[in-house]
Amino acid sequence: MVEKQQFVFRRVVIIGLFFLAACALLWRAFDLHISSQVFLQKQGDARHIRTVAISAHRGNIYDRNGEPLAISTPVDSVWINPQQLDSKSEALQPLADLLQLNFTKLEKRLQENASREFMYVKRRVQPDLAEQVKNLAIEGVYLQREYQRFYPTGEVSAHVLGFTNVDDKGQEGVELSYEAFLAGKPGAKKIIRDRLGRAVDDVEKIQSAQPGQDLTVSIDKRLQYLAYRSLKSAMQKHKAKSASAVVMDVRTGEVLAMVNQPSFNPNDRSDLRPEKTRNRAVTDLYEPGSTIKPVTMLAALDSGKWKATDFVGTAPGYMRLNGAPIKDIRNFGWLSLPAVIYKSSNVGISKLALSISQEQQWHIYRQFGLGQSTDSGFPGETAGHFDYYKPVTDFERATLAFGYGMSVTPLQLTRIYATIANHGVMNPVSFLKQTNKPEGEQIVAAKIAKEVSVMMEKTVSSKGTGIRAGVINYRVAGKTGTVHKPKAGGYEEDSYQSVFAGFAPASDPRLAMVVVIDEPTAGEYYGGRVAAPVFSNVMMNAMRLLDIAPDKLNLGKNTRADKKQAVLSDNSGSVGGRV
Repeated sequence: MVEKQQFVFRRVVIIGLFFLAACALLWRAFDLHISSQVFLQKQGDARHIRTVAISAHRGNIYDRNGEPLAISTPVDSVWINPQQLDSKSEALQPLADLLQLNFTKLEKRLQENASREFMYVKRRVQPDLAEQVKNLAIEGVYLQREYQRFYPTGEVSAHVLGFTNVDDKGQEGVELSYEAFLAGKPGAKKIIRDRLGRAVDDVEKIQSAQPGQDLTVSIDKRLQYLAYRSLKSAMQKHKAKSASAVVMDVRTGEVLAMVNQPSFNPNDRSDLRPEKTRNRAVTDLYEPGSTIKPVTMLAALDSGKWKATDFVGTAPGYMRLNGAPIKDIRNFGWLSLPAVIYKSSNVGISKLALSISQEQQWHIYRQFGLGQSTDSGFPGETAGHFDYYKPVTDFERATLAFGYGMSVTPLQLTRIYATIANHGVMNPVSFLKQTNKPEGEQIVAAKIAKEVSVMMEKTVSSKGTGIRAGVINYRVAGKTGTVHKPKAGGYEEDSYQSVFAGFAPASDPRLAMVVVIDEPTAGEYYGGRVAAPVFSNVMMNAMRLLDIAPDKLNLGKNTRADKKQAVLSDNSGSVGGRV
């Protein structure tokens, strides 16, 4: 009887225990699936679901003919979750070796960021390297897809295009000025990660990435290469400090080429120094010297006091104004107005300037934009210097007439010459390809602009200082300049800037170009010897590439100037005196 009672008791206890266990399980199931479902779901999501950014493709940049100048390619960046990775883990060593990182510094960074969940290890690694990192299968080490900017032309177009930073944001040049247009808008999505942090499934796309828009610039890659190659060669030959060149479409105001030396490779970020990345063609100022004489000549003709057929006396080759001398290289005597330009007479142009009112002289300078920005939109562009309100003496008016006491950028001077070439119509400067002809402003009478153009043609002849700027079978108009560099209280006696500005073909101008060589030290320094050959070389090839018809065919009868130009086409030497 007792044994039977004990058996019944044990059975009741066991059944009771099973019942209680079943109730506990039912309660737990109820708690997990109903009572605590929201809380637990959040905790699970917090551990396995992550919101990650979707990188947006940056818009490509193309030259005017559709050739790529800047493109974005997909790459991976390596990052670490310090909370998942022991900074002392031996797994760090192969990672550091693979990425060529200092192991000790990597450990220190992990310790400093131990409380964080995200730390970049190396940005934008090549695909084969990213695959090797993935194969290491280190817990807490991940890859993130990004885009890397690549510039096919390297340093040839570097100053125009600029570059982006490690976060793909424009820092200089076109990349910076059109950042809002080129930059895409990153998206976001939710993903599930396993216990090793690997993405195993996409849960939800929160926002789609919006790619940036492509941009077509005004640059012609072929002309850019021509200008780059010729300018670099001239800088090396003459052992110059720096150099700039700008080529502009006369009819539209588009910048077809812009180069500087020294340059830099935007694909190599280890050498991005300000002295190399600065676009000197739009930021650096210099006194234009004799290249401004055609503008002063325009002022004289526009005043109505002078005609293109007039003469001016320059004897005895110098004059004194306010106790200071104005000199020519020799006594030219009586000069026709064209001879004032092609012989580059300081005395002659000074007399023309002083014969008209200051208001008339200043008016033309203002019309041509001296001391004013070109409004090109290029970052860092400077406006140059011309003080229209400062009282000046006759000596200062005279020196301004031949380009001292004012400052311009190469881009500004190029626009001035493009305006003269365009029959006195000034077009807006553009770094974007124009589909329609712009509406320019007539700032000086077409007749006067044409007369000055004809005067400048003689500069590029056997009579002038710029014969080395000539292009066989084409008429060229231009002006040389050799400028003493300023210093505190005066000018350097043996430090110069060599300049040539001009356009071609002179009968129907298409291209204007300015070349500035800063501090040539190899012996030659005249604009006609140093800068003019660069103009000749670029224009000669540009005429062919753009299929521009010759306007000086002599049907086998070469003139003296043609023969001399053929001899000088190797870009060496010059004729004429200092201007």
